Amino acid sequence: MELKTLGRTGIRITPAGMGVLTVGRTQLNLPVAEGAGIVRYALEQGINFLDTAEYYETYPYIAAALKGFDGCPVVASKSFAASYSEMKKAVEDMRRALGLDVIDIFLLHEIRGVHDFEMRSGAWACLNDLKAKGIVRAIGLSTHHVDVAELNAGQIESDVLFPLINKAGLGIRYKDDFGTKEAMAAAIARNSAAGKGVFTMKVFGGGNLTGDYLSALDYVHGLPGVDSIMVGIGHRDEVDRLVEYFEGAIDRNYVPNLREKHIRIDKGDCEGCGACLSRCPNRAIRMTDQEIAEVDHAICLTCGYCAPVCPVRAIILF
Repeated sequence: MELKTLGRTGIRITPAGMGVLTVGRTQLNLPVAEGAGIVRYALEQGINFLDTAEYYETYPYIAAALKGFDGCPVVASKSFAASYSEMKKAVEDMRRALGLDVIDIFLLHEIRGVHDFEMRSGAWACLNDLKAKGIVRAIGLSTHHVDVAELNAGQIESDVLFPLINKAGLGIRYKDDFGTKEAMAAAIARNSAAGKGVFTMKVFGGGNLTGDYLSALDYVHGLPGVDSIMVGIGHRDEVDRLVEYFEGAIDRNYVPNLREKHIRIDKGDCEGCGACLSRCPNRAIRMTDQEIAEVDHAICLTCGYCAPVCPVRAIILF
């Protein structure tokens, strides 16, 4: 795949990246050797851009994949840290885990509104200082919120934006309500015009749009200002299809096999609001004693009706 420059950062990336979350403990929970093999395969097929996070606990997969690899892929990470000291530790932990002197991209993880950004000003100040010292090359925000994406466009210090967008608008928020794909697309364009690099998440809406594989990719790939699309990958054939798509070699009649995939609730994201319970036509979702939703796969229809009503995109298909 042809490399692109991420905004004005000077960082060269492929138009598709691998989200390493999928192989980790909160999703497939693969053994490190097996998950690292998939990461290494993606690198060998030409994908040079990896996304992870402190919360994902996937640094061991990446470290193992990079061992003996003849290349220097771009690795982006992020942290929920709020304070200066917490962020400094998060960055140092990544450097130590991956044996890096310089980190390509480090972000504030999932900013949920302007107030949330202000509450994490200490962590943001730390990232600014680490960039000034040359320890981090590019900094920015990851978010599901249109208002945060708009904020990022005006942040002089920010280099990149990592927003959620997909053709159905699944998971997009605006302040305390649902947002629209049109509003997020406009915010992405504003960030690009301001020189920010933009790479996107959830092109398949947490897996719920995987059945519309080509049209889902076509939508985000065609948006002005998008430099790269980050896709969660857990199998080698998913690497192959993604590379074929971006090299223009994919069969335009391709439809993924979804028979082995199931609707699941990401326990780290679920807030126990109950919206999915009332939407499920087969009453296949229940609340646990921990007040987190869970799916009864014995009666789940895999219809996906629950996903659009989840305010925090905790419902995924994999």
